[in-house]
Amino acid sequence: MDKTAIRNAATVIMVRDAQTDPRILMGQRGSKAAFMPNKFVFPGGAVDAGDADIPLATPLQDRCIAQLSHETDPALATAAIREVWEETGLILGESGTWPTPPPKDWASFAAAGYLPSAAGLTFVFRAITPPGRPRRFDARFFMVDADRQVCGDVDDFTHACDELSHLQWIKLDDVRHFDLPFITQVVMAEVTNLIRNGETPDTVPFFRNDDEESLFLRLGGARP
Repeated sequence: MDKTAIRNAATVIMVRDAQTDPRILMGQRGSKAAFMPNKFVFPGGAVDAGDADIPLATPLQDRCIAQLSHETDPALATAAIREVWEETGLILGESGTWPTPPPKDWASFAAAGYLPSAAGLTFVFRAITPPGRPRRFDARFFMVDADRQVCGDVDDFTHACDELSHLQWIKLDDVRHFDLPFITQVVMAEVTNLIRNGETPDTVPFFRNDDEESLFLRLGGARP
């Protein structure tokens, strides 16, 4: 695999107590990670080849699919749910039985009695990693209300892998004090407005970095 090639990726901004004292789930990447070492990030990662074959109990909302331009949307949603499960141990799903035996990386998810569900995912941002980085991703950022959509205890990280350390719910006003990647700071500014105004985006910001130029666009709308 060419690790410098741009890969589709999904990232999830999990929010709790949105109406009272909003908090965001983040964790710290390892010091030896090739991509964004030591930074605090949202759970997320690259789309796997098998993600498009995983059955979703509920698909993405039609509005969300339209904003994604119908591009690989089932795989993006599945990757988002899988990464949340792997990196935090939290389940975005609905009770149900898998129609066929699940792949190995979904076995523990299925054993808990759930099918993955994209019902609560809202598409809020898209960004392409700039050229020259050791890894490049075309990342779609989804926001989800953890209080409504997580199956089980939102503080139970016992099933998380070790990819992210120091998993914690960070108050919205405190996030800026953590060591964040530049793009995470940009996304947080957008998400903060959405949370505080109780809105979902009509158009989605797209920070597009290709080999010719960097552009800040809005999907479904005109360039600002």
